[in-house]
Amino acid sequence: MVVGTTRVPKKRSLGLKREALSSKRWSARLIRLAIAAVVILSTGVCSRADNNSFDLLGPRIEMKVTRNGKPLPISQVANLQPGDRLWLHPDFPDDQAARYLLIVAFLRGATNPPPENWFTKAETWTKAVKEEGIVVTVPQDAQQALIFLAPETGGDFGTLRNAVRGRPGVFVRASQDLNQASLDRTRLEKYLADVKAINDADPKALKEHSMLLARTLGIRVDEACFAKPLEEQSACLTKNTENLVLDDGHSQSMVTALASGPSSDLAGAVSATSLAGGGFYSAYVGAVVDLARVLGSLHTASYVYIPALALPKKEQMNLKLNNPPSFRKPMSVIVVGLPSIEAAQIPPLRAVNVDAVFCLQKSSLVLPVEGAPLLFSSDIAHDLALYVPGKDGKEIKLPAKADASSGGILIDTHSVEGLNIDGQVTGTIRGAWGFEAYEGPNFHLRTSRPAQWTVAATEQSALVVGREDTLHLKSDAAVCVDEIKIQDSQGKDVKTTWKLAKPDEIELKVALKDQTAGAMRAQLKQFGLAKSDDISLQAYAEAAHLDGFTINAGDKQGVLKGTRLDEVDHFELSGVHFVPAKLTRSNEKDELHLASQADTDGLKPDQTVVAKVALKDGRVLDLPTKVEPARPKLALVSKNIQPGDTPTAITLGSQNELPLEGQISFLLKSEVPARFPRSERIEIATSDESFATILSVSDGTLVMRDAETLYATINPKKAFGPSAFGPLQFRPIQDDGTKGDWQPLATLVRVPVLKEIHCPDSADQPCRLSGSNLFLIDSVASDQQFAHNAPVPTDFIDSTLNVPHPGDGGLFIKLRDDPSSVNTVTLPVATDPKVVGPEPTPEPSATPAQPAPQSEPQPPSQLQK
Repeated sequence: MVVGTTRVPKKRSLGLKREALSSKRWSARLIRLAIAAVVILSTGVCSRADNNSFDLLGPRIEMKVTRNGKPLPISQVANLQPGDRLWLHPDFPDDQAARYLLIVAFLRGATNPPPENWFTKAETWTKAVKEEGIVVTVPQDAQQALIFLAPETGGDFGTLRNAVRGRPGVFVRASQDLNQASLDRTRLEKYLADVKAINDADPKALKEHSMLLARTLGIRVDEACFAKPLEEQSACLTKNTENLVLDDGHSQSMVTALASGPSSDLAGAVSATSLAGGGFYSAYVGAVVDLARVLGSLHTASYVYIPALALPKKEQMNLKLNNPPSFRKPMSVIVVGLPSIEAAQIPPLRAVNVDAVFCLQKSSLVLPVEGAPLLFSSDIAHDLALYVPGKDGKEIKLPAKADASSGGILIDTHSVEGLNIDGQVTGTIRGAWGFEAYEGPNFHLRTSRPAQWTVAATEQSALVVGREDTLHLKSDAAVCVDEIKIQDSQGKDVKTTWKLAKPDEIELKVALKDQTAGAMRAQLKQFGLAKSDDISLQAYAEAAHLDGFTINAGDKQGVLKGTRLDEVDHFELSGVHFVPAKLTRSNEKDELHLASQADTDGLKPDQTVVAKVALKDGRVLDLPTKVEPARPKLALVSKNIQPGDTPTAITLGSQNELPLEGQISFLLKSEVPARFPRSERIEIATSDESFATILSVSDGTLVMRDAETLYATINPKKAFGPSAFGPLQFRPIQDDGTKGDWQPLATLVRVPVLKEIHCPDSADQPCRLSGSNLFLIDSVASDQQFAHNAPVPTDFIDSTLNVPHPGDGGLFIKLRDDPSSVNTVTLPVATDPKVVGPEPTPEPSATPAQPAPQSEPQPPSQLQK
């Protein structure tokens, strides 16, 4: 059946004609369908569909398109053109009960109603249609095409034709949006199928391949899914399938179509939006509301219209519906969009990296591409191949196919072996896009062949036993290397990892921790070659590399810097013998601290001498060394410790102990240099340097008595706070930051305040010591030798402490801050009648005991001995 081709004046709808290279116009149509698909061609009975997931299977229609005598299945058709012959065959089951009219309608713009002869109907239940189908020719000046599947009612064809001719703009919009949405739905279907296949085959590879699918299909994957357990990732990636984030194939922008609900779906949608308006796509809501208002006037008593997405496979148009059809009045008319009637819009396929180089013999050669998602999700691109020039000037064709989960075009390289191809060539992807010739990007290719490999001169001795080393091998055949093996002189394999660092360079990491020095051989096997390239290598026992030795005049220790300093056995400098003291590593360099027991007075400032560095293997290395000027040095002449104003009953047992509440004054004499500079600074710190302060002449904490001596004063609590304790040390600091050696100053202790000691009459019960900060006490004893002592628990925080009865010398305590010193408590002992033991039983002849005074009950002690 052929439609007449009466020429109609060509008109364009007001801004609705598709502009293929405008991503904004594409996204506008997709967003309109995203919300308006639920109301497409609806009547006033239902202003909005309940479901826009399009997960119901509809009837199937077979279709082929013939252009200039060449037929293509509908799955390979990108666009229609006037004169195309459409063969349609309804593929209904034999027991189909409901009778459907198949109506093909062509449109020519939003404001130009199509003529009546642009509508073709076919009664699908007739024998001729069921067996042979129908043929329709695309008329001249047609711009859109729709298929209607309408239940037979009697006046159905005329009713539908009048509805289309009466409101052509509504159906133009439906045709455009349904066609584009069908294409985009193929990407979702491809994504879901590939994720399932990958998860079934190798769940560990799901993340890698999902990211490749996202790039090739234009879907943004929710990367938060990969933080879930392995068994939950696939379900996370494939949830909320009614939502998509799409790339229109002509730009880098992402647009949303088929939106339903929140957009935190498998595609990781770019923004949230509500049906009522607002959000990222609020600009399109007005257009959707207008469309719903217009469509509301199209209903009849017989028909209500529902949209269908077409997912073609070969000749089969598989329809998916968002609502089940109704066969009661008003009956459902299924509306299907066909490819637009326009020039082919070929998407720009791009190489991911235009500078990348690939090996033509690689067994699974994938050429990474992006920018044309429909090439991977549909059959519109077909007969793809990689064309490479041969040495004879003729092109060689290698079959190719788009592989979304691999991230590009998969090339069949089985036929490459034996072909006459240069070592470096440029290949091009070609094929067909619908009826049109299609040419993709170019790729730099190299072929496998015996190659010469070089090692940089700086890495000739890079392999050193006892560690992992890195080596770089260069050749223009590097991209064709398939396997690398390294063997030692005994033929044993050495653990090796490698990667392609550049198109002509391979980076090797060789583990030589347990290897011995000697000859080695690297074998590099290329794709398609039976014989490997062999390279001779040498593993060395690394000698220490010496950067320099730093020592100051007068010091008995210095620092040797370099690498592999663990090989140093001893060190001689101007007759002074040094031995290793401590080895550290910083910034990939070794630092070896060397110390001497001998006198170093012979080392003069600015003197340059040659050091002899003896290695453990017997080698001796020469190292020119300059003696640095002497570091500043002080002598502690005297010191005076004041206990502070807070009264305490504790007499400290060591003259070196400094109460935190007290003050220390001390006199220093300068030895190096001979005189103090006016800028002299002294650093005071605890032994771990966690508390420190600087004294200086400028702030008054240092007073110059004369040019050679300084008077210093420090209040520890003010300088360090209440938590400082332990040994204090001091050192000088010069203007240039040079620091002298630490020297001991005093031991900082925190002293508790003792108030009272109450003891019961009975020696069987402990005495009670009251005061504040008693937790600072380590232990209490009744004798100076601490033979009878009571340790204070670490969790003790009370103000009353049970202690032994004082001995002849009273009580003795040790402080937590300095438990090595025994301190005396000079607090009088009071007898406490409230703390008594059990009453003794009176002797028969004894005078009856007088009743004891009434006393208040005593609280239990916080600490029992």
